[in-house]
Amino acid sequence: MNKKRLKKVLIITLGTLAGLFIIALLCFFIFRNAILEQTLEKAAAKMERDYNTAFAVKDAHFEGFSGIALQGITLVPHNADTLLSIETLTTKINVSRLLTGDLQLGGLDMKNGYIQLVRNGKGKNFDAFLKPAKKELKEEAEPNEKVNYARKAYRLLTQMLNLVPTDMTLQNLSLRLDDMGRKVRIDLENLKLEDKQLTSVFGVHEDGRLQKWNVEGMADPRNRQADLRFFNNDTSRIELPYIAARYNLKSGFDAIRLKVDNIDMDGGELHIDGVASVEDFMINHPKIAKKDVVIDSARFDYHFLFGSDFMALDSASVVQFNKVKFSPFAKYSVEQDTVYQLRAKIPNMKAQDFITSLPKGLFTNFEGMEAEGNFSYDLVFEYNKNKPKDLIFDSNLKKEGLKIVKYGEADLAKLNGTFTYRAIDNGIRQRAVLVGADNPNYTPLDMISPYLVNAVLTSEDPSFYRHRGFITEAFRQSIIKNIKTKKFARGASTISMQLVKNAFLTREKTLSRKLEEILLVYILENNRIVSKQRMLEVYFNIIEWGPDVYGIGEASQYYFQKPPLLLSLDESIYLASIVPRPKSFMWQFNDEGDLKPHAARHNKFIMDIMLRRGLINPEDTIAQDGQVYLTGPGRNRLRLKEAEPVQMDSVEVDKFFFNLGNMAY
Repeated sequence: MNKKRLKKVLIITLGTLAGLFIIALLCFFIFRNAILEQTLEKAAAKMERDYNTAFAVKDAHFEGFSGIALQGITLVPHNADTLLSIETLTTKINVSRLLTGDLQLGGLDMKNGYIQLVRNGKGKNFDAFLKPAKKELKEEAEPNEKVNYARKAYRLLTQMLNLVPTDMTLQNLSLRLDDMGRKVRIDLENLKLEDKQLTSVFGVHEDGRLQKWNVEGMADPRNRQADLRFFNNDTSRIELPYIAARYNLKSGFDAIRLKVDNIDMDGGELHIDGVASVEDFMINHPKIAKKDVVIDSARFDYHFLFGSDFMALDSASVVQFNKVKFSPFAKYSVEQDTVYQLRAKIPNMKAQDFITSLPKGLFTNFEGMEAEGNFSYDLVFEYNKNKPKDLIFDSNLKKEGLKIVKYGEADLAKLNGTFTYRAIDNGIRQRAVLVGADNPNYTPLDMISPYLVNAVLTSEDPSFYRHRGFITEAFRQSIIKNIKTKKFARGASTISMQLVKNAFLTREKTLSRKLEEILLVYILENNRIVSKQRMLEVYFNIIEWGPDVYGIGEASQYYFQKPPLLLSLDESIYLASIVPRPKSFMWQFNDEGDLKPHAARHNKFIMDIMLRRGLINPEDTIAQDGQVYLTGPGRNRLRLKEAEPVQMDSVEVDKFFFNLGNMAY
């Protein structure tokens, strides 16, 4: 074929294609309103079929080359309140993108409308949309089809960003929430996106109170970038609506910044990078702390990574709150097994900076504490769902001249001298117990029966004299058990932790108390503030041994009318057995006042362990039959108990056998 003929063929081909394109474009313009109407009819049929919801548009037509105008849009689930209503909506579409099957909005004007979420006695008006459509269920059911996390996340993000117009004006729109009478209304008074700059004003109405929120900054959906700031109109803190009434969780902030620098698919992996920060963040919930918990400032430089078979927070990410800065790493992988990984690293920092950076209200016992020196910290966690016993848990803190020079509210050094102890039970402060020689019931460690000391150590903390407050293996086994049961079914409390909890903290079950317990125990055990012998002596003299019975001196008289030094082996093992539930000791006995079979077996089990570990000799077991006879005031409780016994709860039973199984540590 000569050049002239080839040129002629190319011209004809291009001309034909151009002609076909023009014809297609003419057909589109001629029939576009009919196509739009047909599209809306299909959408209505889908809503009816898949979501049992009526979708209607009073009027729909094209305006200009690529504009679409809709009026009277409603979405009404059958037998439920209206879900959506929009008076007018005008948008522009990218025609070239549309011809390739990719819907991309260029502009949007929307006025006068609302989204309404209702939950009442009839149910939820949005319930149908929480369930996958039939087609989606069928697609998800495809066997042996692996999810490509990178592609799926990139596709979803692209679709979402394409639906965000480059120019937008929204006026008089609202989100209404009515959850069983708990009502919130968020009015979008005005939102404008022009030349990549976004400004908006929200009015938040709840319980007769009005908040004014502003959102402004840069938004560039086509280049996948944004830098937005959320703040209040006045100097007051933004309080998040609804969750306080619904979950008893109060939360708020002065300002939040959300920045997206990069969303990019590279080499089959999706990268999402940016920054999130918050100022004066507050949270309050009974399970967290008794008062407001406040972080002055926090920043998160994030680098998310999605692969075909994993999702990860890259270790290049940095979290900073106040003066504390650390690098987190988290990964979920299904390459072979389902594996969860977590690492955190706090580089070398001043101990005092750490103390002053602790969230206000979360560590009240540390307020006013002063420290010298530096420290660094590393945490490594890895869990293979198919190999749970291989769980990795490693916590390592390195110190450089670390020393506490001034204590806060919890003065750990008081354990070395005489002090007054008052237990708190159900929020009520109990009678004062003097911990010292002036109390006739106070019992030095060398005046307590060795049988009792060894029985308590065996059942509560076998490695007390060897660990530094925590048992890493105990934590590891605890995590495995809790993951398997999907609840907190096992603890790993040492005597050091029990001592700190009793002497310095309340019995409230809050995150604050548990975190304070961990930090106080670490300081107590790793700064040699109190000797192990003194810790154990104080422990025996302050823990509860029965109803309003505190300290072993009172307990020995309450049950057996004798001093602690004269307790027999059977009596000692019995007393050790009631430490987890001292107020319910009576349920271990039958109507004749003898230990029930399960209690006797438990005590025999403890005795056998003490024998194997050389804590007692075979001669010590002579005349010990596993039974005890209460002679003190405690015997009166046996006559008062109810007909139905209260069994030890699963946490305490599991904790007991867990401690026994880890005595090697």
